[in-house]
Amino acid sequence: MAYTTETTPSLQVAELDDSPEKILLPPTDPNAEIIEIPGYTLVFVNGACPKNYRVYKDHSMIGVIFQHITHWSNAMDQIRYAQAAEAAVGLDDFMKVAKKSRVIDKAIAA
Repeated sequence: MAYTTETTPSLQVAELDDSPEKILLPPTDPNAEIIEIPGYTLVFVNGACPKNYRVYKDHSMIGVIFQHITHWSNAMDQIRYAQAAEAAVGLDDFMKVAKKSRVIDKAIAA
């Protein structure tokens, strides 16, 4: 019995570098789709419905929020928000509480 294998040509490095579509553009990239909210920067990642946005506070990414047709959400607190700012603040608050909880857990364990 003979076995055959089918191979696909590998991409050359030059082909990867010349790709017209960049993935996960930083908020400083001029081609990034950005929503500025006081205190936060939302950078489009991908998707149609929901659209996925990375949320930055200062220069640090704090998480991801999702834009649906009728609402925004952040997948952390399972709440539907009317505005992107509310979803970003909810995510930020959740992360602050999680950070404090982790610090308390470490203190208890010590």
